[in-house]
Amino acid sequence: MEIPYTVHERPDTGLWNAKVGVWLFLASEVMLFGGLFSAYIFLRIGADYWPHHALNVPLGLTNTIVLITSSITMVLAWVSVKMRDFGQFRFWMSATLGCGCLFVVIKSIEYRDKFSHYGVVFRDEAAFRKYEPELSALGANIKTNTEGHGARLDRTPHFEIAGHLASGVTADAIELAPDRHEGGAKGGAHGGALRVALADVARWGVFAPRYSTYYAIYFTLTGLHALHVLGGMVVLFYFLVTGAKMFAADPEHLANRVEVGGLFWHFVDLVWIFLFPVLYLL
Repeated sequence: MEIPYTVHERPDTGLWNAKVGVWLFLASEVMLFGGLFSAYIFLRIGADYWPHHALNVPLGLTNTIVLITSSITMVLAWVSVKMRDFGQFRFWMSATLGCGCLFVVIKSIEYRDKFSHYGVVFRDEAAFRKYEPELSALGANIKTNTEGHGARLDRTPHFEIAGHLASGVTADAIELAPDRHEGGAKGGAHGGALRVALADVARWGVFAPRYSTYYAIYFTLTGLHALHVLGGMVVLFYFLVTGAKMFAADPEHLANRVEVGGLFWHFVDLVWIFLFPVLYLL
């Protein structure tokens, strides 16, 4: 028995079934991400300290451009099916999948960096001042609660340095190659490492979710978004592999499926357009 309204529109809604279904699904996705963005706002308002410019903005901007480009190629793939040009459909769908793969690769590079990057928060200002001359000599990138436009949100003293582990962590100290001011390169401005006594440290560790509320939010939001990207790529890859058979049987049916998959892909892109400024720039 043929399922009605899989290709042609329903007379009551003017839409076929899959399009109604995907819009209902996207409504639930809006509530999911809306709740997470709301949690971000309340957690940031209540935080004593909030990092600023802690992420790699050029990589984040590159991923934004990649996803916007993928939305364009997704539309071109749908238009190609509507114009009954299957060769162009395969080209543009492959380009969309390529953009998705590039996004995931860039995001994995960012994740790898966070799990190799260490942060050290000093116990208090007095502990920080002990190391300030050496930090300045190394050209370290020092983050405090008095820097930048986020000072209004900070209510407690906070002195932090970031870098890569130089030799290791002992029972009483951690040795770091601090980031420089010029974009966080390894080893300081002139090379060298800083040995910080653990007695002077309030918190230290890699920039994993447990390090701070900020990184917990970062990995939750970007991780969930990355899962959506991977899920969308699976669906688009299915259309690319099985599209020839569907195109030969009923080109309009394939066009409808590609349009529905494209709506989900555009939603994923739209979520990232909100994530980028919220996490990387603000």
